[in-house]
Amino acid sequence: MRTIETDVFVTQDGWIRIDLKLSKDVPPGRHRAVVVLDEQPASRTKVSLADFPVHDVGAWPEGLSLRRSDLYGEDER
Repeated sequence: MRTIETDVFVTQDGWIRIDLKLSKDVPPGRHRAVVVLDEQPASRTKVSLADFPVHDVGAWPEGLSLRRSDLYGEDER
């Protein structure tokens, strides 16, 4: 059994429309599903990466080393 969360659309006449692409490891055929609805309609809007702020702090310093031993010392912790 697996848990899948997705948004659904409820029509004026009470039908639910679900647009969901499952992975290929789910075999085709009839499956039992449980639907739990929140009391209020969701007010979420789709968010894209363009909506997040961008802070440009310039180029990385010349010779910057991100090796673990350089970041954490000899014991690498």
